[in-house]
Amino acid sequence: MAGPADPSPIITIERHILEEQAFHPEATGVLTNILYDLALAGKVIASKTTRAGLAEILGRTEDINIQGETVMKLDRFADLTVTRLTDHTGRLAGLASEENAEFMPIPDQYPMGKYLLVFDPLDGSSNVDFNMPVGTIFGIYRRPKDFGPVELSEFFQSGRNLVAAGYIAYGTSTMFVYTAGHGVHGFTLDPSVGEFLLSHPNITIPKPKYFSVNLGYQIYWSKGVQRYTEFLQGRVGGVKGLSLRYIGTLVSDFHRNLLAGGVFYYPADSKDPKAPSGKLRLLYEAAPLAFIAEQAGGYASDGRGPILDIVPSSLHQRTPLYIGNKDLVSKVEEFVRDLDR
Repeated sequence: MAGPADPSPIITIERHILEEQAFHPEATGVLTNILYDLALAGKVIASKTTRAGLAEILGRTEDINIQGETVMKLDRFADLTVTRLTDHTGRLAGLASEENAEFMPIPDQYPMGKYLLVFDPLDGSSNVDFNMPVGTIFGIYRRPKDFGPVELSEFFQSGRNLVAAGYIAYGTSTMFVYTAGHGVHGFTLDPSVGEFLLSHPNITIPKPKYFSVNLGYQIYWSKGVQRYTEFLQGRVGGVKGLSLRYIGTLVSDFHRNLLAGGVFYYPADSKDPKAPSGKLRLLYEAAPLAFIAEQAGGYASDGRGPILDIVPSSLHQRTPLYIGNKDLVSKVEEFVRDLDR
């Protein structure tokens, strides 16, 4: 008599990342270790986000970051955590963070690697005070040069050059989602053993169910974007049955639509003279998530063309972002092309 079927194997994030190396015969294991360093950073940050009040890290510091925003205490903790877990390993040549005006070269006392790390240490940090989800976003590039001190221009690469990207979502559970160019995979942190376990293999964006946008700014959008919004609402011969869902944390809104299907967008608006080209950061937010979306069968655009094709000209360049279901994102380009000439 046959026994019960063997249970599905438990796959840790370390095992999965190591197995992904098989897709890269030239791999030396360095990228694998960077990803695992980031998973460790996620565990450390999660330990604080889940007990933020007890840890006395709610609220703001007196500092202002490069974006002109008051720095949250948890922002600083997350930024330092990622930096201190990666800058001494010999795997990176430099880091760039949304929280810092300049890129961070590797300190002289540490060996220099061949990769560049860009990251948003805590996306949506203003939501922490209200017990709402937040996240960390990252992208990894190869360094264009083989030797010498890293230069600013080396960070100005399009998203097409990303070798890996991902995010860590801190909510009712902590999830690590990443791609190294061969599909998108999600891992959930089991706090009882302190390990990320594979929970969402080979994620693909399903049929659209939601659209996510801050409708409070609708009157400040271009005609094309306003008409696109009406299309999503089914008011101008558009799609039917889409529900509006908006958390206000890019990672969380993107994560829901990645799993449930839909589109997120944050257009440029005339209300904010400081951000005529949009609010979201190309290097730290838009490009890494665009890489993930494409690997999951989706698409990301600035309203006129692929986010992944944009070569940044500054570390903190901003962009409009439309991301999610491929057909829905392509549709906004039609409205912008026809109405926003």
